[in-house]
Amino acid sequence: MSRQITQVRAPSNASYAAARELSDGQAKPLGALGELEELGAWLASVQGSCPPRQLDDVRVVVFAGDHGVATTGVSAYPAEITVAMVRGIVDGHAGVSALAAANNVTVSLYDLGVNADFPDLPQIGRFKVRRSSGPIQLTDALSRADVEQALAAGDQIAAEAITDGAQLLIAGDLGIGNTTIAAALIAASLGVPAAAVTGRGTGIEQGVLDHKIAVVDAALTRVGAERLADPVQRLAAIGSADFAAAVGFMVGSARRGVPILLDGVIAAAEALVAEDLAPGTKAWLRAGHRSTEPGQALALDRLGLKPLVDFSMRLGEGSGAVLAVPMLRSAIAAMTGIAQLSELL
Repeated sequence: MSRQITQVRAPSNASYAAARELSDGQAKPLGALGELEELGAWLASVQGSCPPRQLDDVRVVVFAGDHGVATTGVSAYPAEITVAMVRGIVDGHAGVSALAAANNVTVSLYDLGVNADFPDLPQIGRFKVRRSSGPIQLTDALSRADVEQALAAGDQIAAEAITDGAQLLIAGDLGIGNTTIAAALIAASLGVPAAAVTGRGTGIEQGVLDHKIAVVDAALTRVGAERLADPVQRLAAIGSADFAAAVGFMVGSARRGVPILLDGVIAAAEALVAEDLAPGTKAWLRAGHRSTEPGQALALDRLGLKPLVDFSMRLGEGSGAVLAVPMLRSAIAAMTGIAQLSELL
């Protein structure tokens, strides 16, 4: 049985229109700030406020998990790296940690499916669903119950962050093998071949890339189009607990009226599933950066999103989205700090 699909309410059209009118009346040539004006109007619409309020509380939530498919050699790194990087992020020494600190963004992490436990870090395991996931080319990644648990966890994580004051949320990712899962989800969501969406991830060579494409192809063939058409079954068959939790997080944020800034290919894959699960979610999304992974471009095109920055990054963790946060803050500053032309005449 399919999970009931819920509709997410749209951002405020009235606030969007008011923001465009405000921008058009400022002391500058009409449209001189280009996409920054559109970004400011979007922020006004999702906040329901013109001018939009400054973003003082921006948070990255990293969803960590291991993936059974990693044991087939689809990555340049062993799965044990996931455990080490969990500690790196928790200790504040990872790539996303450095960039977040420079941009007044906070970072937290939850272990949804890492193939190890962290008894000394009980907070990160509050929502753990299981250890790792099934190898998707051979068997389902999760049970339906696992998916429902992970979706609910993501929703609760969003609810807690928003209750605590979060104004903008970023879903970060961590886990060896996760670009393979993302490629499979994007291929299934868009109905395109594995070769069109599968990239080099951690920097694999051509032979490993060919193998990775074959693994994704095998997973899609094993599951079949009928099951893949349903977003919950898609997550169970070829997803993972961390991906499902991030989907729940995005939908939960959108339902509560808080915007989400997407990172790279992982977040793009999750966003496609989130939109299928809760139509209207995409109106609450913006794409932070352009990933080097081919699947991201196709996913963003379907979602109608354009990346705000392009530094050819492929780190993950939410790092690329963090780099775009100053763009959003600048859009608000322009809308609130530039005088109306009528005031100067």
